Amino acid sequence: MWYSLIRSLLFRLNPETSHHVALESLALAKRMGLLGVGFSTPQQPVQVMGIDFPNPVGLAAGLDKNGDYIDALAALGFGFIEIGTVTPRPQPGNPKPRLFRIPEAEAIINRMGFNNLGVDHLVEQVKKASFDGILGINIGKNFDTPVENAADDYVHCLEKVYEHASYVAVNISSPNTKGLRSLQTGNALAELLGRLKETQVRLAQEHGHYVPLAVKIAPDLDEDEIADIASQLLDYRIDAVIATNTTISRPGIENLNLAEEAGGLSGKPLKARSTFTLSRLAQALEGRIPVIGVGGIMDGATAADKMAAGASLVQVYTGFIYRGPGLIADAVRAIAAIQE
Repeated sequence: MWYSLIRSLLFRLNPETSHHVALESLALAKRMGLLGVGFSTPQQPVQVMGIDFPNPVGLAAGLDKNGDYIDALAALGFGFIEIGTVTPRPQPGNPKPRLFRIPEAEAIINRMGFNNLGVDHLVEQVKKASFDGILGINIGKNFDTPVENAADDYVHCLEKVYEHASYVAVNISSPNTKGLRSLQTGNALAELLGRLKETQVRLAQEHGHYVPLAVKIAPDLDEDEIADIASQLLDYRIDAVIATNTTISRPGIENLNLAEEAGGLSGKPLKARSTFTLSRLAQALEGRIPVIGVGGIMDGATAADKMAAGASLVQVYTGFIYRGPGLIADAVRAIAAIQE
């Protein structure tokens, strides 16, 4: 009830402004000792990628791009937090407006374009945070780095964040950076995964511990592309795959206001397409690599559906915007119920 009131106030602001206000308010509440009061998430421990998670429900990348709000977000009961996407150099992202709500569909369209303050800023923020839980760091390429040189950006970011991350997510599926999705299949994917795996092995030796790599894919893939991705993830011994990012399609919202805006669609309309991709990917991987399910989780039942489709963990973002922190505990309880 209380979150519905807060949301109605925030939704009177434009989406980017409300995003900033909400996060700053959370940070203030954390400093005042108010966060954690009333947020009770059941314990549902699970081990994935060799990491012990207190519960299987995490925050997807994109909400805290720069790692500025780690402690505040962690106080809400997530089993893990993923920050980013971060790029080697700071960049402003795409021109505004670039974030659009479609409340009647519980959806969001964004074409943010990896706006962030750069990997050095993010690392400094991680160092300042007191959070000692599971932290994923999501990495990408700068918009002006040619696709054929993209691996250089990913390797640079991996080297910078390695010692500060519980796992590193490799974002090759955002629709808002030109050419990025071409890295998902074929020789481009092979070259990228080869470089990343080589770097991961070297860094594990240098730092004395192994940090898993997870690759984040799009929902707009056909079955042959999914099979190719699964095969290459296995070949290069990648530790996990995140399914999925936002979609460039407009399932069920074609006639709604703002549906024609360019960018990636998230929220309730993404659920079916995302879960289908997750299911096909899990089948192709045959349990040899864990899948993290994200896309369209608006309630506990949807989170449980992702697990039933083959996910080992789930992440929320747009559902968290529409439903609030209560979604976390609902999802944990629903997942626990199907695993009993």
